Amino acid sequence: MKKILVLAMGLFVLSNYNYAQNGQKASKKSLVVPTAVAQSFAKDFAGVKPKWSKEDANFEANFKKEGKTMSAVYGPSGNLMETEEDIPVAHLMQSIKDYVAKNYKGKKIKEAAIITRANGEVNYEAEVDGKDLLFTKQGQFIKAVND
Repeated sequence: MKKILVLAMGLFVLSNYNYAQNGQKASKKSLVVPTAVAQSFAKDFAGVKPKWSKEDANFEANFKKEGKTMSAVYGPSGNLMETEEDIPVAHLMQSIKDYVAKNYKGKKIKEAAIITRANGEVNYEAEVDGKDLLFTKQGQFIKAVND
């Protein structure tokens, strides 16, 4: 019984130590970001502290840089796949706004972003009714993706 009590107290102390170190409770499924991914991010966005999440097999870093809300998606080996920068909805092209008005009657664009892929391709994203609508750099509709 004494061993169980000592073990329980030890676990309690360790969990409180982890809380003090991280400023938040440790989850049972803490995300482990591969070293190559963390190093690539640190090189690409020096001095920025990200919040990591998993996106399929990839790793997404959400962060603010120079007052802009951004994200970057990296493959497991550390290759940058795309960056996304939030923009005001008002900055979307008129053709995108027209598409939404015609195809999502009565719905508003909740958020907007510019996506730059690793190959240099630029797309626009408009979040409408729980979907991410993707458009070319010229404002032509590509596809809708469930958010």
